[in-house]
Amino acid sequence: MHTFSVKAFGATAADADLKLMEIPRRCVAAKDVEIDILYCGVCHSDLHTARDEWHNTVYPNVPGHEIVGRVIQVGHEATKFKVGDLAAVGCMVDSCRECESCKDGLEQYCEKGNINTYNSPDRHLNQQTFGGYAQRIVVDEDFVLHVPENLDPAAAAPLLCAGITTYSPLRHWNVGPGKRVGIVGIGGLGHMGVKLAKAMGAHVVVITTSSGKVEDAKRLGADEVILSTDNVQMREHAGTLHFILDCVSASHDINAYLRLLKRDGSLTLVGAPEHPLPVAAFSLIPGRKTFGGSMIGGIQETQEMLDFCGKHDITSDIELIDMQDINSAYDRLLQSDVKYRFVIDMSSLKDQS
Repeated sequence: MHTFSVKAFGATAADADLKLMEIPRRCVAAKDVEIDILYCGVCHSDLHTARDEWHNTVYPNVPGHEIVGRVIQVGHEATKFKVGDLAAVGCMVDSCRECESCKDGLEQYCEKGNINTYNSPDRHLNQQTFGGYAQRIVVDEDFVLHVPENLDPAAAAPLLCAGITTYSPLRHWNVGPGKRVGIVGIGGLGHMGVKLAKAMGAHVVVITTSSGKVEDAKRLGADEVILSTDNVQMREHAGTLHFILDCVSASHDINAYLRLLKRDGSLTLVGAPEHPLPVAAFSLIPGRKTFGGSMIGGIQETQEMLDFCGKHDITSDIELIDMQDINSAYDRLLQSDVKYRFVIDMSSLKDQS
């Protein structure tokens, strides 16, 4: 297959800073869409992968799966996009398309394993896939998404991971009017969970360890804020929530949050703690409670989420950075020193020689 080269930023080893490199992209095939990348969000998964913290990274590695840009070329059989469209690519660029999950529009649970936007086997080029820290990307049109033109494209980029990761479980567990919904942790994921749950019509209760985030939680749309370090507040809110979305990736006592659920309530984990979380049997049994997990969303649901955000004018709270600042941004990410998502202005890469 013919290829062309683009500038990118990537890592060559777990302990190496990200730096300028050139990577191949496939030339546009019949059903492909080529996108000039305008913005790419910075996800914690990018850092984990670049530094091989999940022990599966193939180098060189180019992260980035919150991609927004303009379509600059379409294949002759592509019908879903035209040149000039504002388009996006999220965490997946392909799947088997044949298993039960794929046929149900749940490609994120592809039974043969979906093809991630980076660090997955590239079926076209016999190498690993490269992500959005690059000038351009070429993707099958079935895995490209339309971005509502009324949204700020930079602030829309994190919707492709942080947005869909929180939207999918909120939809699956029927969050809406009449439901009291807890959001644990106000970071890249949690702040999107607050905005989305509020727009769905729920009564939103933020649960945080930080008294400094109380006012910001209310600014984002929270109706109430519980300090989880305050035992009195936690006792007062026991048995009051229908659903809890847990966005915390650090180790924490899951049983303390399960106590906040009403009978038949559910807690869904979208944060990814490194170590197992012990769950007491009697945190679940007496109230017929459910503890589950969720992972991004399928392509159809991701488009639904983008359209919902367009209708309700929802984007992420971002800090725009240049591509050359990515290594310091990673260091700040480890300190939770961002409100609430870094987004790379990819025009900065075009100027890099």
